[in-house]
Amino acid sequence: MKDKVKETFNQLAKVYENSVDTDSLYNSQYERPTMLEQIPEDLSGKNVLDAGCAAGWYTRQLVLKGASVTAADISPEMINSSKKRIGETAKVICLDLSEKLPFDDNSFDFILSSLTLHYIKDWDKTFSEFQRILKPGGTLLFSVHHPMTDIKLLQEPGYFSTELIIDQWNKEGKLYKVPFYRRPLSTILNTTLSYFSIKKVIEPQPTAAFKEIDPEGYERLMKSPQFLIINAVK
Repeated sequence: MKDKVKETFNQLAKVYENSVDTDSLYNSQYERPTMLEQIPEDLSGKNVLDAGCAAGWYTRQLVLKGASVTAADISPEMINSSKKRIGETAKVICLDLSEKLPFDDNSFDFILSSLTLHYIKDWDKTFSEFQRILKPGGTLLFSVHHPMTDIKLLQEPGYFSTELIIDQWNKEGKLYKVPFYRRPLSTILNTTLSYFSIKKVIEPQPTAAFKEIDPEGYERLMKSPQFLIINAVK
């Protein structure tokens, strides 16, 4: 599975680099505004891990807020795209978030993971590592696909199971098969609570700009949220 994820996002790296950050309303006018509201304006003196950095959009925002950032992704091509965007302003490394992480205990003040964890089947290993490397009182902020939306992609869903989904994304006129896992809301919350205290559970709402550009998409999201955001603390 992880090899398929790596292969898929190697293929998507140029798309993310060239168009996703600017053309996708689900990023620019839906997930990102809500995530940014949960990030302190001033991160000076803070060590931050961008866990699943893709093409480095969040990495750049974190650097602009004064943080010392380590950005990580499983896709070598995404890492290359991130380096093009941020240059030497952050440390960018290729690693697998489902394995032991190459960081000391209590290394980070803040871990951000945007739309990444649903590509990982077993969260216990990942969350255990996040807990280990996060300082006491540190924040884990992550977004994932909403389980009630993803279940609509399955022909014979089992709500209480962690299920593999192969979705199809149409990007720049080309179809990409994208694998990820859907898990029940209780599993998302309880796994998080096994390692952290939850401060906020957020179902984001699209912006007014989203409504103006795509009113039908806006109405769909107001009836059925696409993403779920968790703000937790160690």
